[in-house]
Amino acid sequence: MQPAITVNLDSPIASAVLVAEQPAGSRGEDAGAVSASPGPPADARLTAEMEARRAALLQLDQALRDLVAQLKELYDSVFASQKEHIARLSLEIARKVLVQKVEKGDYQIQSIVEAALNNAPSHEDLVVHLNPRDFAAYEQLQQEQGKEPDGVKFVPDASIGPAECRLESPKGIIESMIDQHLEQIGKALKEV
Repeated sequence: MQPAITVNLDSPIASAVLVAEQPAGSRGEDAGAVSASPGPPADARLTAEMEARRAALLQLDQALRDLVAQLKELYDSVFASQKEHIARLSLEIARKVLVQKVEKGDYQIQSIVEAALNNAPSHEDLVVHLNPRDFAAYEQLQQEQGKEPDGVKFVPDASIGPAECRLESPKGIIESMIDQHLEQIGKALKEV
């Protein structure tokens, strides 16, 4: 039987670790020797684990940010490369909608004429050419409202399409044609 060992310490014990009994010499040390350092303290080990997890999260965060930036670049490049196709498609859709509305007579010739008159430099000695069907509808509206613009003469013109008009004045000609409006819309879409 081994004699009891007594150890006197200057300060209280903060933590203790039990070491399984091993036969003498199995660890290359005396059986009675006490391990001075069983490993890093628990706090240091937890701190190291937390730092490792924090570093992994930061790396994941940066990877996600890089991915978002790459996706934005891809979106921008796809949109830019398809911009002209999108503009053309939008214009075709608008053209088809307008053609259907004009065929159904779903437009107001009065507002079309007023918009053209607003673009005229003066309202003196103007001749407004309208499609014969629009001319009849416009004259009826003017009679119902009891007003006609001064200095403006309206004439039917079979060369003018429905929902269109042409203004002639001593200073020039102003046309309000569907194709011209669609062309302006197309230019605006391409510039966006």
